[in-house]
Amino acid sequence: MVVMSAPDAELSLDSVELPRSRWRRLFLPVTYSYAAVLVSVTIMLSVLSEATQNRVVLHASTNLHNLWRGRFGTLLSSALVIGDGWNAAVVIIPLLICLLVLAEKRFGAVRLLWIFFAGHIGATLLVAAGLWVAVSANWLPFDITQVADVGVSYGAIALIGSFIAVVPARWVPTWAIVWLMVAVTGVIMGRTFTNVGHLVAVSIGLAAGYWLVRSGRSELRRLHGWEAGLLVAASVLGYVVLVG
Repeated sequence: MVVMSAPDAELSLDSVELPRSRWRRLFLPVTYSYAAVLVSVTIMLSVLSEATQNRVVLHASTNLHNLWRGRFGTLLSSALVIGDGWNAAVVIIPLLICLLVLAEKRFGAVRLLWIFFAGHIGATLLVAAGLWVAVSANWLPFDITQVADVGVSYGAIALIGSFIAVVPARWVPTWAIVWLMVAVTGVIMGRTFTNVGHLVAVSIGLAAGYWLVRSGRSELRRLHGWEAGLLVAASVLGYVVLVG
């Protein structure tokens, strides 16, 4: 009786574990939480008057004016505001979700966070340092210290760069060169400090991806069909941010 019942018990356990593992693969706390916050903030801003929107955006901005005053909380709050209005958010948020899903699936929540914030905070501080030097030397007008600087672009571009740890090995040189070239093109076309920040962010992301590869922490370089679709959506986001 014992021998006959063992396979049934094993089959029962497998049938329970299978749906559990499927649900676990859908558990992406960083993606869901960040998307919910972005949508909530975007909706909140959309119902405010234009003057109030501008005040909120400036308060959350990582411009030199805020950083000089010690408002370092803007290093986080600036990543919660999409400053280009509702129309831009409708395009950016869905593409960003695709990017985050792929990153969280392949890297996990912790690595996603540190790559995103390494790009977001790292690029912000390096650009701020460059602006401080330029303003101090009178190469740029003082008014630039109060220009709004918010959005998800630095962190998103860093994640895109880090995907050299995910794409097939034969794509790695192409992936790195293409995104560096697109970022440089954005600098040439836009000629703003934000464009320079994007170049810095993609460089940080490429360095993070290279570190993951060298440390043996990169995932299998075989993209499933749906993951390839997410990678395409992430690439669209990158192009829109860099030169769109």
